[in-house]
Amino acid sequence: MSASAHIAQPDTRQQSRSDTPQAVAALAGRVLLSAIFLLSGVSKLAAPAMMIGYIGSVGLPFPQLALALAVIVEIGGGLALVAGWRTRTVAALLALFSVVTALAFHNALGDQNQFIHFFKNLAMAGGLLQVVAFGAGRFSLDARRRLSLIHISEPTRLRRI
Repeated sequence: MSASAHIAQPDTRQQSRSDTPQAVAALAGRVLLSAIFLLSGVSKLAAPAMMIGYIGSVGLPFPQLALALAVIVEIGGGLALVAGWRTRTVAALLALFSVVTALAFHNALGDQNQFIHFFKNLAMAGGLLQVVAFGAGRFSLDARRRLSLIHISEPTRLRRI
């Protein structure tokens, strides 16, 4: 590496301090995005018969299976998103889930309530695609895994950090 390349690189302590607001914002964003999935998944568990009836009323086949899958995606995906575990994949799955549920359950756009829910789901998908694009941030299991992989693959000089 040339001398100019060393000058352009901030030391890791300075970089850690400078990206703290961004890392906090990424964590807060993940928590806020996951809240609606976690609450929705728990509410489905609280009233499964009602949810099975609702899923069946829109014409989806196998409403019991659809309910089970929805609960797994919402609670499992919400928890994984908060923890920052496989965040890009989880966020992509939740974005797809949001668009599919908007199309399946909130497609009566003449009804103002359904119109709002439809575009709420699309907005959630947009936020989740930001997570797909930019990752989980420093305060995540993904960052810890990346850091441990770096320590394993790099020479001993990095292990002293």
